[in-house]
Amino acid sequence: MVARIGGLLRQAESTDNPHEAEAFMEAAQRLATAASVDLAVARSHTASREKRATPVQRVVHIGEHGKKGLRTYVLLFVAIARANDVQCDVAQSSTQVFAYGFESDIDTCEALYASLLVQMVRASDTYISSGAYRDATVDREVTVVRGRRRYRTVERAPLAGVTARIEFQTAFAHRVGERLAAVKKETEAEAVATEAPEAGTALVLRDKEIELRDFYRSASTARGTWRGSSGRSYSSEARRAGDHAGRRA
Repeated sequence: MVARIGGLLRQAESTDNPHEAEAFMEAAQRLATAASVDLAVARSHTASREKRATPVQRVVHIGEHGKKGLRTYVLLFVAIARANDVQCDVAQSSTQVFAYGFESDIDTCEALYASLLVQMVRASDTYISSGAYRDATVDREVTVVRGRRRYRTVERAPLAGVTARIEFQTAFAHRVGERLAAVKKETEAEAVATEAPEAGTALVLRDKEIELRDFYRSASTARGTWRGSSGRSYSSEARRAGDHAGRRA
């Protein structure tokens, strides 16, 4: 399954036609969801719990400490994971993600991430190289000191290249996550609507959700919730460009 998903993603990367790229990527997610549903149904019919697949934890390497933009890489992985029944904890340095789920689902996430990360970085490189961000501005939160009092205010400032890249990639990750989640929801609905009477797919998916939630609660040692970007600046222009690229990924 993962090899077939990889083949679809390579076709998505190699075409210059945005409609073909969209079709290939969504076909990859549709295949992943359908396979995940089939495996969940199969697990529910396995009599021996000793032979039954169970959730696992896997460490996913994101990047080296100090690399710019790692948070957007994590954001992309988490968005993909959310659409594939995988729960994540994130290292404070954003260099690692701790993924909790069934092995096949985590394999799918890693395959999708490997392809979409290349597309995200390539698209942001093209955006930065074009110089389009130089005409954009950014809303930046600043602290103003007047006497003994401090005030927080928002000012408009030229958009720096580093900030433009982060804003672009943030929007890209959000859009890709929304697209994958929509395909997953549609595919699961089709599976439930066309299921065999004895399959009980809706109940199986609910049981899988509960099993994953219980496993995460027992295995995770996270002390808080990862909140994504921590920056205090925002550029609607760079976000629009990243969103557009995410639609074409």
